[in-house]
Amino acid sequence: MPEAFIIDAVRTPRSIGKVGKGALAHMHPQHLAATVLKALKDRNGLDTAAVDDVIWGCSAQMGLQGGDMGRMAALDAGFDVRASGVTLDRFCGSGLTAASLAAAQVMSGMEDLVIAGGTEMMSHVVDYGGKVRAAGVAVASGLGTGNARLQARHPQSNQGVCADAIAAMEGISRAELEAFGVESQRRAARAIAEGRFARSVVPVLDDDGQVVLDHEEYPRPDTTAERLAEMKPAFEMFLDMPSSKDGETFRQLVNRKYPDVEIQPLHHAGTSSGVVDGAAALLIASGDYAQSHGLKPRARVVATANVGDCPTLMLNGPVPAARKVLAKAGLSVADIDVWEVNEAFAVVVEKFIRDLDLDRGKVNINGGAIALGHPIGATGAVLIGTALDELERSGGRYALITMCAAGGMAPAMIIERVQEE
Repeated sequence: MPEAFIIDAVRTPRSIGKVGKGALAHMHPQHLAATVLKALKDRNGLDTAAVDDVIWGCSAQMGLQGGDMGRMAALDAGFDVRASGVTLDRFCGSGLTAASLAAAQVMSGMEDLVIAGGTEMMSHVVDYGGKVRAAGVAVASGLGTGNARLQARHPQSNQGVCADAIAAMEGISRAELEAFGVESQRRAARAIAEGRFARSVVPVLDDDGQVVLDHEEYPRPDTTAERLAEMKPAFEMFLDMPSSKDGETFRQLVNRKYPDVEIQPLHHAGTSSGVVDGAAALLIASGDYAQSHGLKPRARVVATANVGDCPTLMLNGPVPAARKVLAKAGLSVADIDVWEVNEAFAVVVEKFIRDLDLDRGKVNINGGAIALGHPIGATGAVLIGTALDELERSGGRYALITMCAAGGMAPAMIIERVQEE
């Protein structure tokens, strides 16, 4: 069976996901996607007519993010019209799923050169949603988009409420969550200061070639435990709010399935993923294509996996996903040098570390989404690139990347660094 190799990984800086505040918030989502596609083309001297497909992740496919961004962005980036494109949605796992499908196409022998990645302009999603509601347009709410039968079968609550519920079930305190948040900021600040992201981060330019953003905009390196302790829990307001008109509250949705859980509001902006805009892309090729076209592989895709877990708690998929992909790869926890687990909420990674008994020094070595932000559809591709950069920096062999996704899912991937000959 052919092997799938990662040739290159690029991403935009992440900007604050709020109109009027974030540096990228005025741009078209396809512009961000085109930025990373152009970077792959230019850095690797690609004949874009040879690109079999562009597989793209985008979770909130609405407004300017509607349509097939994978195809539209490739055209916007100046790719040959023969480079096809498709866009998918696995909520937060979209970018990682795009990479897994790209690798599978190459490993099956059906395609030789595929680009995978994703984009999310969270500033646009929030702004567009607000404008739709202000216009009085009826919008189906919740993950089930108003499907009462589904909600009766599988109650799905607010994600922040789910995070607080898991913390209560696991006995993880607010202080422990905040210690995790502070460490994420510290690690991200160190990584930025030492230039650990320099190889992968490409600047976003406007149509005149002027730099719009060339650095991570979201981190708060001055974060302290004392400051976080003063913050008001962000999801307290949702606990006893009706999840729909005349419907159960978000607390009741969780308690319908877990009646003994006493949810206490704990998570806030300092222990939750940042709302940001960004895009990322990976160039994936077969070994034969790479060799015949002078492309140097940086990593090999070893295994991928997907799992579904409880949709009510929603965020607990990463642990079983990690176990599943390790089994597929024939590896153990001890074999993994770099773990990249998306920091959707501090409790997700804290539970992951505890359940798998991991060395904390190997998990999110350069910080995570709490410090750097979580551009939903792009994050999986971001994490793969971050893991690859860290393997090369530290000389490690294997990295495991996973993340929770709404609906109680989690994709996972293991990559192996290609060592210098």
